[in-house]
Order: sequence, then C-alpha cells, then structure tokens
Amino acid sequence: MSKDIDYLPGDRPPRAEIARMIRVDHAGEFGAKQIYAGQLAVLGRGRHGDTLRHMKAQEQVHLDTFSRLIGERRVRPTALLPLWRIAGFALGAATAAMGPRAAMACTVAVEETIDAHYAAQRDRLGDAEPELSATIETFRQEELEHRDIGLANEAEQAPFYRLLSGTIRAGCRAAIAISERI
Repeated sequence: MSKDIDYLPGDRPPRAEIARMIRVDHAGEFGAKQIYAGQLAVLGRGRHGDTLRHMKAQEQVHLDTFSRLIGERRVRPTALLPLWRIAGFALGAATAAMGPRAAMACTVAVEETIDAHYAAQRDRLGDAEPELSATIETFRQEELEHRDIGLANEAEQAPFYRLLSGTIRAGCRAAIAISERI
C-alpha cells in the first residue's frame, strides 16, 4: 500500500482528509468529556461516580491528544465547540436524570457510534499515517471499554432503551458529519 491515502480525482487531498479526521475527533472527544461532566453532575455522588470519573479521565486524555494534534498540524477546530459544550452536558445530565441505566445506555450508544467511526478512519488511513492510525485504534479500544462498562451496568435495561439509544446514535452521526465540515 502506498504511503499516501488512496484517493481518486475529485476526492479531498490526503492532507485535507487528515485535517477533517483530527477536527471531528477533537470535537467528538470534547463532546464526550461534556457528556460525562453532565452525568457526573447528576450521578457523581452515587455508586456510579467513580466509574464515570474513570471514563471522563480517559476522554480527557483523548481530548488532550487531539488538541495537541490540532496545534501541531495547524488544523482548524470545529466552530461548533460552544454548541457541543452545551449539547454534550445536556445529554449527559438528561440521561443521568432518567437514572443510571439511561446514563449507561447513553454511553453504550455514543461509544458504539464512535467505535464504527474510529474503525472507518483507521481503515481509511491504512499505512499512510501509522502514528495517527495507532492513536485512533488505542482510543477505539478505550471507547469499547466504556461500552462494555455501560453494558455491565444494565444499559440495556434502561426504559425505552432501543428508542433512547437509536436517537443518541443518530445525533452522534449528525454531529460527526457536521463537525467534519464546520
């Protein structure tokens, strides 16, 4: 495989493609940190507090990494960070207010969406960016750990689980598409 991302005429050049990846991943990790902050605001003193703090700390590492890459690679961050701050916190707090199972259902829905997103990015990068690809894969594995934590904490027993998780997944996919561009 070549050292460049394979693309056809009319596709974004590899540098622009990588910039989009970094921009959207930075936005996603920012939003994830806000979701956990919202959940902690509601459930932080209960039995799930330490688990939520653990997941938030991992998201902070992811955010710090993509923040560093934004600077190093001179990538424009999404203009929607203020919106993602509010939306992420609100989603976390609202699902936590519905109860711990709903908060965990939120985690499962978000992390399953991010798993697919990161896997597609890793596959698209191929051998072109081995360090970035390895970082994405490491973070993908940690997101899967979060999903598994959610499942172990009865996410699937949340009221209206299928509706709740489907709505959150759709919102995540929309946020990904928007953050890549704006």
